[in-house]
Amino acid sequence: MRYTDELDAVIAHAEALRRRIAERVAEEAGSPVSGSPTQAQFAAADAAIEAWFSEGEEEQDLRAFRAIGPLQQLLADYAETVERIEEMRDRRLS
Repeated sequence: MRYTDELDAVIAHAEALRRRIAERVAEEAGSPVSGSPTQAQFAAADAAIEAWFSEGEEEQDLRAFRAIGPLQQLLADYAETVERIEEMRDRRLS
């Protein structure tokens, strides 16, 4: 039986979400991704992620009461995954 670390799986999931965010941002900008996203597309994804995190919980809580689009759902999923990674790392350090 091969040992697998749960944290590694969660980190891989976060990276997959980051890639999907890059693809979605590119698609919404009118330049769909064929193959792997470019560095510029990943940079745009990182900017969207940063903007999502900097909005604050109050604005994000308001979204719970109205429909959100596919990009916002990906960003919310990514934020939850990053939070889970941080919690897992904190537990390991304590």
